Parts: sequence; C-alpha cells; structure tokens
Amino acid sequence: MTQQPASDERRPANNGRKAAARNRAALVTAARQVYAEYGLDAPLSAIARRAGVGQGVLYRHFPDRAAVATAVLDENVAQIERAAAAPGADIAGVFGVLTWHQTQSTAFVNILHADGAVARSGIPAYASALSGRVERALRTLLPDDHRLAAAKDDLMIAVAMVSGSVTGPTRELRERRALAAWRLLGVEVGPVRPFDGEEGGQPPLD
Repeated sequence: MTQQPASDERRPANNGRKAAARNRAALVTAARQVYAEYGLDAPLSAIARRAGVGQGVLYRHFPDRAAVATAVLDENVAQIERAAAAPGADIAGVFGVLTWHQTQSTAFVNILHADGAVARSGIPAYASALSGRVERALRTLLPDDHRLAAAKDDLMIAVAMVSGSVTGPTRELRERRALAAWRLLGVEVGPVRPFDGEEGGQPPLD
C-alpha cells in the first residue's frame, strides 16, 4: 500500500490549529462584548453564540468560567502592570490608567469591586489573583506618605469604592463619576487613558 506523504498527513492538523486559533480569538472577543453588557455572570452559552461556535468549542479552549474571565481580563491587568513598570512612572499616572480600565470594562470593575481587599476568601480565586496583581502594581509606586498607604487595606478599599461609583450609560459619565470619587478620597489622578497614551487608541477591554 502506498503511504501518503508526511506533508499531506500534517496538513489537516495545521489547518486545525489555524481554525482553533481563530475560534479562541473569536471567543475572547465575544466574551469581552458579553461581559460588557451583562457582567461576569453572563452565561457561557451566550459567549459561544456571539462567537458563532458551539459550546463544545468554547470548553475545548476554556474549561470553566474562570478560564474565560482570566483570558478576557488579563490584558486589562497587564496594561496596569506595564504602566507601573514604565520609566518615569508615578502613582497618579497609574491611577489614570486604572481609571480608564474601570470606565471601559464592566468585568474589570467586577473583580475590583467584589474584592476591595476586604474579604478575599469569599471571592473566586481567579478574581483574587487578578486584583492582587493590580494591588502589587500600584504598591510599587505608592509613596510611604500617600494617604492610601496609612493602613494595609486602604489602597484596595479605595479602589473598590471608586469601582462602585463607575456607573452610567456612557464612558464619559462613568469617567466623571470615577474622578469625582477619587477627588472625594483626596487622591490625585493623572490623565485617564490606556497605557499607550493614545486615549481611544485601543479597543475597550471588556
């Protein structure tokens, strides 16, 4: 019997990998959109429908709700980490980046508002891990004499309080309310924009 060339045997697998990559990207995009509308409690079936794939395809890429949420929110958190690590960074500027993500992403607000460094044991592990990364990034730049450095939990309690104020049908209204909350807390906030410094230059990360 004549064997098929090895290259022909591999071709379906290569095509399969390309399709899998496309499906994963579509699922992450769909999850951002669905979470923006309905929050982190949205059914996974709605994400699969929005992505145009079956629910079985979703579970092949993301075994559970935590995996979907982590994939969607990781870039929000990573931008804050990069902002904090950038040369010349200061805490006010990073608060501006944080606030931009709060006004853009309902799902991101969920992990910050649910935690607030008050009762970590009562929230999902992935949310605690993500909010913990945000806290560590902020603390790298928080001066010892900053008003949010007085007590261990003050920083993330303040973040949670601001997150709770980020409501409204438009981004402009949510930003105005977030800045008002920071002002009432006596905290200086830099320009509200993504880390790249091009406000509106990146798609919302929901």
